[in-house]
Formats: sequence, structure tokens, C-alpha cells
Amino acid sequence: MDVKELNKSQLIMLAILLSFVTSIATGIVTVTLMQQAPSSVTVPINRVVRETVEKIVPQEGKTVTNTVIIKEEDLVVDAIAKNQSAVFSIMKETLDADGKTIEVGAGRGFVVSSDGIIAADNTLVSGGQVYYVKNNSGKFKTDFVLTDTNGFSFLKIGAPLDEKNKVTFSVPVFGDLNKMKAGQKILILGNVISSFMFEGDKDIKINVTKSNAGALVLDLNGDALGIALSGDTTSFTSIGAIREALKAKDATLKLETKTP
Repeated sequence: MDVKELNKSQLIMLAILLSFVTSIATGIVTVTLMQQAPSSVTVPINRVVRETVEKIVPQEGKTVTNTVIIKEEDLVVDAIAKNQSAVFSIMKETLDADGKTIEVGAGRGFVVSSDGIIAADNTLVSGGQVYYVKNNSGKFKTDFVLTDTNGFSFLKIGAPLDEKNKVTFSVPVFGDLNKMKAGQKILILGNVISSFMFEGDKDIKINVTKSNAGALVLDLNGDALGIALSGDTTSFTSIGAIREALKAKDATLKLETKTP
């Protein structure tokens, strides 16, 4: 039969049939290509699909479906913004060649408690020296608290160098490294911002320069996973170890307070 002899209804049915056959062929080709594609191609595609959220919004007796696509780029931006004020630059006093007191960088640090305790790299921050910390709210003196065998030290934020300044910071939400899955992205928020893919090994190795030592390690939710270190023996300590050190510090202070 000649196509020209078909009436309007027959032409519509033919168009629908052709569209149906085309969609089936497209699906078969897509599945075949996905099976043959390397993981570097399929992982990002699967992540985008997983992060597509459908929200059901009732409106005047009818249901409207809005599809919201959450991009990984947006998650990174939100995670950084959420913790920006928690991260501090650390400086320490030292003597130059002429015997004059100067300030040099001692890496980075981040707040781990609401009373202003900062975790830092203990290869750069140890007892017996004068330290200052700085974020967008100003520059502040610090008190050295302790050094932990897991590679970090604690400083406590003190008085501002400029009386007009008042310290402002956020405390990161503590995450759980055990819940991380291979293929998820990990962020390093320090002197520079970088990221890498979690490979499933809890003994994370992070290459950081001394200027970036003490950086805050985050997941894409913006939750703290640990601290990046510059030491030779370890390059990462989990937030769990920092948490335990905080508990031990608080317990010690309580005992000292009760002692007559």
C-alpha cells in the first residue's frame, strides 16, 4: 500500500508505531553501550541518576511532580560553604637570622568543639611556642592544650589582637568514615581545596604540603571525616580519634576541678 493512500488516522497510527520501535531500539543500544563502557564513564552517570530526586507537591486537589537534579558540583560548593568559618590559618612566633621575632605559617586547623578548640598538625604545632589563629572574623591569640600520639595537637582560641574583633566560627558535623563507600568523593579543605575518590581503604593516604597540613577532610555532605597531616608515618587521622581525645581532655579537666 502506498503511504499517500493512507488517511489521517492511519498516518497517526503509523507514526506511533515508528516512535515505539525507535524507542525500543534506542533502549537496546543504550544498555549495550553502558555494559561495554568503562567505569570512568558509568560511575558519573549512575551518580547523577541516583541524585535525581522526585518531590511530590500537592496543589489544589491535584498532584504535581517536580524533578530536581542535584549536581555533584552543587554538593561540593555547599560542603565548603558549610565549613568555611571552621577553618583557621595558624601562625607561630619564631626568631629570624637577626634574632627578631617574626611570624611564620604553621599550617591550618579547624574547630572541633563549641568552646573554641582547634585541631592542628602536631609536626607544626607543639608545646612551648606562641601561636595565633586567623579566619574571616579576625586574628586571635591561642593557648596550647595538648599533643596527641595520633598526629594532631589542640589549640584553644583566646583573645583577639584587635579588640574590635569577635571570634566567629562553626563546628563541623562529625561524620563516619565507616559509612563511606568506594567511589564517593572526599574533599580536603585547607590552604587550597582539593578532592579525591575514596577507594574503600580506611587507611587513607593524603599528600599534603606543610602549608596545607591540618586541613579539614570532608565528605560531600560537609561532614568532618578527619584531619590531613604532613608527617611521614601517617597522612590522615579520623575524626573518631579527635573525638576520643576531646573526651579524654574534658575528663581530665573535670578531675582537676574536683581535686582540692
